[in-house]
Amino acid sequence: MRPRGWDRALAALTAPPRSVVLIDGGSGSGKTSLALALASDWPGPVTVVSLDDIYPGWDGLAAGSDAVARDILRPQFPGYERWDWERGRPAGWVALEQRAALIIEGCGALTPANRALATAGIWLSAPAAQRRARALGRDGEAFAPHWEAWASQEWAHWRAHRPRSLADWIVSRDTMVRGPARVTPP
Repeated sequence: MRPRGWDRALAALTAPPRSVVLIDGGSGSGKTSLALALASDWPGPVTVVSLDDIYPGWDGLAAGSDAVARDILRPQFPGYERWDWERGRPAGWVALEQRAALIIEGCGALTPANRALATAGIWLSAPAAQRRARALGRDGEAFAPHWEAWASQEWAHWRAHRPRSLADWIVSRDTMVRGPARVTPP
């Protein structure tokens, strides 16, 4: 997925010495696809961290969000506790290179605390029906019984943190434009 405006956004996102890009949006909005496209065009080494690997189960959106500033972006020994979805338990620490560029994607990535430690934030917008169809098409029956509870957590995150207002870039349909945030990089 490379929306219109991609080249301009790529130049801005990859300029700082250690870029940290947060990608947020509702389930099925295209966060993972955008993160992988951004990583493939990144002009150097970059690590993609998906909050799907961190959420401690279907009720863990807030905990995954909190792990960004607390664990992934901490200055010393950054990393995260990986979640084993099949066994429903932690699956071990994943250490991250503290100087490596990062793309962190997932609902909950973009909060004021996380954004203060990042270079830029990206918000993906898509209609709820389209997001649901994509998410259930991707994750099938594993996600279907949890859709409503997960959507409630997303709404709570959006109300509490207003991630769209923290975004430097907004992706809607197939266009990427500058967003409302004007935060100085760390």
